[in-house]
Amino acid sequence: MVQSQSWLQAIKAENFRQAWPLPGKTALLVIDMQNSFGALAAPVLSNVFSLIEACRKRGVKIFFTRHGHREPAKDGGMLSVWWGDLIEFGSTQWQLMPGLDPVGTDTVIDKNRYSAFFKTGMDEGLRAAGAEDLIICGVMTNCCCETTARDAFVRDYRVFFVADATATVNQELHLASLRNLAYGFAYIVGTQDMCQRLESD
Repeated sequence: MVQSQSWLQAIKAENFRQAWPLPGKTALLVIDMQNSFGALAAPVLSNVFSLIEACRKRGVKIFFTRHGHREPAKDGGMLSVWWGDLIEFGSTQWQLMPGLDPVGTDTVIDKNRYSAFFKTGMDEGLRAAGAEDLIICGVMTNCCCETTARDAFVRDYRVFFVADATATVNQELHLASLRNLAYGFAYIVGTQDMCQRLESD
């Protein structure tokens, strides 16, 4: 977990608040771990698996998100303008990466914007599950993960953003997001510490 410690050390000045989620009131959000992002997600995939395993053992509710567009001309909005090509709903690229297999107790949220809260029913699902604390992992750190974290914060969830279980196109953008989130929106944590905390509480 050397990388986790280096991230946490780099944002130490902003990440001075300390807290841990309460397992009985916690949900894990696995953001967009889809084939389209396979290369980006590969370096953190084992940590995402570790978080999922730890949460399953504690009965923590897990929400997977999938980003995709049925009709980009109608549901693409500014994402279509910004990126051009978008992930086609139902395509191979849209599928979750191999091994990320939701079980009956999990929820899968389909979305077409960065935020997992935008017109998805995510908030209602979390409230129904009794979630007050959210653990966020997945891709991309500075787009869907960060936007979801910010939206969660303004909805009064406590957000725990896992530094070494999120990834994006380069380290500079990753670090910038961690720093911004620590400053105003989330507790930044490492995978090993989070798993140990879930297993011990």
